[in-house]
Amino acid sequence: MVRPREVIRRRSERWLTILKLLPSVPPVPLLLSVLLNVLLGLLPIAFVVVMSVLLQRVPDAANGDQAAWTTLMGLLVAAGTVFGAQQSLTPFQEAAAEIVMRHVDGHCRGELMRAVLVEAPSTALDDQRLLDRLEVAREAFDRTTASPGDAAAGAVSLVARYVQLVGACVLVAVTLSPWASLAIGLAALVIRFGQRGALGTFSDYYDQLASEKRKMTYTRRLASGTHAAKEIRHLGLRVWLLDRYRGEHRAFTTELWQGRRRVMGRPYLVLSAIGLAGAVVALVTLAVHAAHGELSLLELSIAAQAVLILVRFGSYFPESDVQTQYGSIAHQALLGFRAGARALPTPPPGRALTADGLPRRSIRFEDVSFQYRPQDRTVLDGLDLELPAGRSTAVVGLNGAGKTTLVKLLTRLHDPTGGRITVDGHDLADITQQEWNKRLAVIFQEYIRYELSAADNIALGDPRTRPTEDSLMAAARRAGADEAVTSLPQGLETVLNRRYQGGRDLSGGQWQRVALARALHAVHGGASVMILDEPTSQLDVRAEVEFFDRFLEITRGLTTVVISHRFSTVRRADQIVVLDKGKVAERGTHDELVAADGLYARLFRLQAERFNDESDASLPEPITDVVS
Repeated sequence: MVRPREVIRRRSERWLTILKLLPSVPPVPLLLSVLLNVLLGLLPIAFVVVMSVLLQRVPDAANGDQAAWTTLMGLLVAAGTVFGAQQSLTPFQEAAAEIVMRHVDGHCRGELMRAVLVEAPSTALDDQRLLDRLEVAREAFDRTTASPGDAAAGAVSLVARYVQLVGACVLVAVTLSPWASLAIGLAALVIRFGQRGALGTFSDYYDQLASEKRKMTYTRRLASGTHAAKEIRHLGLRVWLLDRYRGEHRAFTTELWQGRRRVMGRPYLVLSAIGLAGAVVALVTLAVHAAHGELSLLELSIAAQAVLILVRFGSYFPESDVQTQYGSIAHQALLGFRAGARALPTPPPGRALTADGLPRRSIRFEDVSFQYRPQDRTVLDGLDLELPAGRSTAVVGLNGAGKTTLVKLLTRLHDPTGGRITVDGHDLADITQQEWNKRLAVIFQEYIRYELSAADNIALGDPRTRPTEDSLMAAARRAGADEAVTSLPQGLETVLNRRYQGGRDLSGGQWQRVALARALHAVHGGASVMILDEPTSQLDVRAEVEFFDRFLEITRGLTTVVISHRFSTVRRADQIVVLDKGKVAERGTHDELVAADGLYARLFRLQAERFNDESDASLPEPITDVVS
């Protein structure tokens, strides 16, 4: 059983965390929002007082007292003014909350982007627990659930509620007694504390269902998005997906509602009983005092209305309760992801060497070993490899040989768990990531198709400089993407997605050429090492050979590393490296490796035999289930 002190500590920390978000709101909008809520809390109290005074003057006015009628009319105007002010200002409360929410969410989005793209090591993106935290935070900013900004805005909105509570307690203390005010006020706070505690316990339980919710969300997005729509239609998966989503949704909501009844059912009954008892005691006390003539009509009216305000205080607040509870979950998820990412091992800062002009001689893998996690198998095991500067190196091997892992280490998405990588004798760990990135032009196997203009898709290869149309088209021509670009309705300014007005889609091969143009634009910006992981997997064989004939010419003088499963790609490289079980099994030129009749020669022949056009064995069909 959780101790009350622990409950108070946790809830206090949660509220303090929400309040720490408020400084991200500019001072003037924040102050105006707080003052507006103070005013909205005071106006109901003022209305109670004015209406009570008005009721007190009714008998005198009914007896024909002209002065009483004049006062009564003035009180009616005052009551109408107070009521009108409250009704008029309520929409502004929502607008003020929106301003607070937007400022806080803008700040938190920046924090999330920084945590994911800057602070978190690459290993964080392979950690299932951290990915669950990340998904919860992202859903909030997608407006699927309450966001940290909603939590901050809800906290400010509570000012009106608590100002009204204090005002009602003051009225009861003045008209009835201080002890009655203290007792009813404490009862209201106990109910409120218990109600929020039950909601908090349930929200913690809800947070534990993040993994199940992520599965359900994936199925919904898959069925309603465009990414897999063609294949879903072709395979007739609509009914299957619908049934799967219904099953996952039913399982999730069943567990959710069972937990809700278990967590919130008993507290609701207990708190309702406490509220009912408190209301009965307060109203009976009020009736006893009135029956003994201890209260005037004015005091009775004020006390009765103030007691009702206090009795209703422990109920649900639609402007803040869900927002603060679930918005704080999203913020805690953000903080949890950031804290978990920071706790992961990070490479030492090293000596922060500059990467200018590197490499001049070579990049070397010296007895490099690597595991993604301590419990995983060793992917690279004592790898020794030299990549000569200004030369082309192709890397081939069976599935799981470590080719893509080699690329990840070379780009410092991960660091070796054993051995080291050197650039002209300098440990790569001593070169800052930002400096090293400037020297790299990379196309990963799963390159990104940005829903941006063709110009932006190419220019992102070198985001540090402002591109010109000539430089972008030069990169497109070198990659063979110029024909695709010039055929677009607005040329480089065309958005590469049909979902946008005037946008166009590209074929897989055209997209790959645009990605290559992006890498070549990075070379234009100063990159000296080009890394291509399966760069032409969506080109046909002859288009691939045509590209690489040109590629070797336009990258002459660069240090290039090519990962490919087609030997028509690698045969013209200056050096071909065959990986096997995390080590270099063979190394040499195409002719040397074929003559050695080793693993490379066997795989080359196997691929050539599967190529249908026997008249040109130099253009083998890929065997994706054998060579990756």
